[in-house]
Amino acid sequence: MAEKLRIFVSATLDLEPVRAVIGRAAAELPIPIGLEIRRTSADGATHDAIFEQVANVDRFYFLLGRDITAPAGAEWHLAWKLERSILPLRAAVPRTPAAQDFQRFPLVEWHTFRSPAHLAKLITLDLARILHHPDNRYGLSPTDLALLARHARAVHKHGLRLQGVAGGAEGGGVLLDPLQRGEYELVINAPAPNAAQPEQNDDDDWLDDELAQLFMEE
Repeated sequence: MAEKLRIFVSATLDLEPVRAVIGRAAAELPIPIGLEIRRTSADGATHDAIFEQVANVDRFYFLLGRDITAPAGAEWHLAWKLERSILPLRAAVPRTPAAQDFQRFPLVEWHTFRSPAHLAKLITLDLARILHHPDNRYGLSPTDLALLARHARAVHKHGLRLQGVAGGAEGGGVLLDPLQRGEYELVINAPAPNAAQPEQNDDDDWLDDELAQLFMEE
């Protein structure tokens, strides 16, 4: 029986609007899948409530912006404690001293996204990699896998447009507060007071290149 793909999205407060990019990327997948995207309630949550949300997810996306804020910090530490599969992503923005200290967490390799479109590309390729499970955990047919590979190749080459919402992802909580692209860009590009300049990393593209290797063969 096909399993549902369960994802948790954790984001610092300044990246709250950008959280929707992950829902958009999932909705653009060209195949029907069982998908659940989780987050902590906007009203806050207890440790036990966060534990229940994070404990059995297949992928934990963490979005770090200008500063580390609650409840993102608690979600991060709980995901590590529970040994969830984490993809640490940071926006290419200046960071406060607290956020700089936070990203020095041991054994963590951060992946920088330069724009919402770049984030959508990374998420799309990561989802494609997860769904391309060696034991076909998510019940994809050969046709589904071919469509997924074609989509991954196209996104790797051309990126993913964030305008509009396409079908494809099924399950609870797939789309999260969609915003206009201009609003995304405003959040990413907004300056932060008393913050260091963004880190220079010439290897920001390694992730999408590595994941795309699964789908480069025709």
